[in-house]
Amino acid sequence: MTTGLPQLEPATDLPGAVTIYEVGPRDGLQNEKTVVAAEVKAEFVRRLAAAGLRTIETTSFVPAAWVPQLADATEVLALLGDAGKGPQRPVLVPNERGLDRALEAGVGAVAIFGSATETFARKNLNRTVEESIAMFAPVVDRARQSGLWVRAYLSMCFGDPWEGPVSVDQVADVAVRLMDLGADQLSLGDTIGVGTTGHVSRLLDALQARGIPADRVGVHFHDTYGQALANTMTALRHGVTVVDASTGGLGGCPYAKSATGNLATEDLVWALDGAGVQTGVDLASLVETSTWMAEQLGRPSPSRVVKALAGGD
Repeated sequence: MTTGLPQLEPATDLPGAVTIYEVGPRDGLQNEKTVVAAEVKAEFVRRLAAAGLRTIETTSFVPAAWVPQLADATEVLALLGDAGKGPQRPVLVPNERGLDRALEAGVGAVAIFGSATETFARKNLNRTVEESIAMFAPVVDRARQSGLWVRAYLSMCFGDPWEGPVSVDQVADVAVRLMDLGADQLSLGDTIGVGTTGHVSRLLDALQARGIPADRVGVHFHDTYGQALANTMTALRHGVTVVDASTGGLGGCPYAKSATGNLATEDLVWALDGAGVQTGVDLASLVETSTWMAEQLGRPSPSRVVKALAGGD
């Protein structure tokens, strides 16, 4: 019978502290069929912050036709007020128009979303990789000029459902080009969850060799094949200290049908708490928040830790 906390056995091969980049309100909800009210989304962000999550990606300024769930981005940020601003409340922007809307809302951080593969770039952005980088250049430049912190997501880093395996060199090439635009941080996305631990190590080594050190990298693993937590721990052992996770394991990708949920934040916190790695997150509070959001969505949380601690089926 669990006590609600893992047994503490400090790990000597992990960072002393990890920043959890919470993507539940944006990436977690974007693929949900149940449309969540703006008031609920704002409350979700507030509860996540109260649980100790410092970095929370709140929403996305993409066209409503692309992701109807996030059509209320302006309203959500208005409801959050100052709690939705600052460098620890990034929003996703696909282009300059999205940046315009983000700036009007007074945000302090933005993220762009690129692809390591041509097929996904066309499906997601209706552009080639080359054209998408050209589109992002003024976005990053203007964001930096406005004093914003900028993250660059890179999707399909470990495999593509249309193209199959993606070479490490190909990913590194696009990663360097995105970071050369002026981004502060790179997030490596395993969009369809096919990555394995050895692959993670090889890619991080390749990025280091190309001038992108682990302290400028975040990792974003989906759990399609049950590898997200193992891949994350491998990345941490390589010096990465930023991990994307979604409360309750919510999420997927509307443009990649084989993409299932993100790494559950609760599962990550359980593992890190047991290893003595500081996250600043109160697990019990986070489980309460996840259970509450599952009720809003009308289905149980897929997080193993939430099921164990909340007594779910």
